[in-house]
Amino acid sequence: MKRGNLMNGTRQQKSNKLKIFSRVLLIIIGALIAAYGLEAVLIPNNVSDGGVTGLSIVGSNLFGLPLGLLIAVINIPFVWLGYKQIGKSFAIYSVIGIASLAVGTSLMHHIPTIIHGDTLLITVVGGIIIGFGMGLALRNGGAIDGIDMLAVLLSRKLPFGTSDLILFLNMFVFIVVSTVFGLQGAILSAIAYFIASKVIHIVEEGLSGSKTFKIITNQPEIMVETIRDRLGRGATYTDAYGGYSNEQFKEITCIINRLEESKIKEIIHEIDPNAFVVVYDVAEVKGGNFKKHNIH
Repeated sequence: MKRGNLMNGTRQQKSNKLKIFSRVLLIIIGALIAAYGLEAVLIPNNVSDGGVTGLSIVGSNLFGLPLGLLIAVINIPFVWLGYKQIGKSFAIYSVIGIASLAVGTSLMHHIPTIIHGDTLLITVVGGIIIGFGMGLALRNGGAIDGIDMLAVLLSRKLPFGTSDLILFLNMFVFIVVSTVFGLQGAILSAIAYFIASKVIHIVEEGLSGSKTFKIITNQPEIMVETIRDRLGRGATYTDAYGGYSNEQFKEITCIINRLEESKIKEIIHEIDPNAFVVVYDVAEVKGGNFKKHNIH
């Protein structure tokens, strides 16, 4: 028994080390992708990014200091905030990501620019590349820009949400950017940042995406049976009570992928057009038998 436990413990340690190594590797890759987006697309065309990276780009242009150095130095207090507010592992992964971004921008400083002149294409391509890189780092537990950590801290002290504070802080950043790149440069930078934020969201949640349907109907058994037969999805029941009538209902919960959304709506309408339905996005689904089935 002891030998078996020892072998299991050794396997577990190897598995944990492999997970840590893969996380670190993906964070480094994500940071290098973001660095490429900055040096090959945005910066040569006088377009910046948001957050600490945007401030670093402005400082590099004003004072002639290396961009990588400024990214590393300005992010130090934000990494400390991340350590105090979120945890040690997040801070360590973030240090790896920020250091990789700083080194990446230094190594790629003289690489050829891949897009010239077309402002729309610059913002779209630059935003997508940076967003993919940052999203890859965030998905694996690290951050390569510290302004989000500051927003999290301020949201606990002020009567504003984190997203509102991120928007406010970046408005300040783009005002600073306008002093170096002009109003047009600041507007293009804001557009690139907006595109990057959307790509980050997609990368973090996954491209396939899932949705949860919560359904209250007077025919729950038929509804669940039809969803299972025609959609290939299981469902669960939860007892629910009307707040006014105190009537008892069976609330159905079913998780589907985005491709199946129109079909389940069709099923619901067919069985009970008056069913009460709530739909919301799901970031990630693991375990169970959540696999794609044929739609009938």
